[in-house]
Amino acid sequence: MKISALQIGLRVKHPQYGEGEVKSIGEHTSEILFKDGKKIVEPEASNLQPAEAQMSISGLELPLKSVIQEVVSACISELGLESADVDIDQLGPRWHRGKLVMHPADPTIQTKEVPLEVFFHKIVMMRNNFRVLEQKINANDKLTDAEKVEMQQYITKCYGSMTTFNILFKNKEDQFGG
Repeated sequence: MKISALQIGLRVKHPQYGEGEVKSIGEHTSEILFKDGKKIVEPEASNLQPAEAQMSISGLELPLKSVIQEVVSACISELGLESADVDIDQLGPRWHRGKLVMHPADPTIQTKEVPLEVFFHKIVMMRNNFRVLEQKINANDKLTDAEKVEMQQYITKCYGSMTTFNILFKNKEDQFGG
């Protein structure tokens, strides 16, 4: 493997030391962290190989921007995240162009006004982040089933607290459930 193909954080395989992670790259050598410690390795002479899938794009017929947009869209869809444009469609029509006004008890403090579209976007982002958190908890192999259940209960309680804001949602399926 050529030194130019290395990147910090890349997982690599060494015939003698096994798998490791590239920590720094010099002119001819690289410092790699293996299970038994850091080693200075000359990638070309040591037959170092990538330990993870590599991709090469040659003769690409699409603009790079299009490929990146497709990958990002697929990730957003897979994670259940939504764009800001979707927020307004989910907001009940009676709330469009409305304002959230907060009046402090202390009259010397200024009243705070927030457009409902902005507030609603923050609520939807919280909902999406809860969904991602749930996915990460369920996919975590270091947590026991009991720990996953306990964390899920806290998320359920958070959803329950968020039901106050269900009045803003146009569709029932977009609302929070306790």
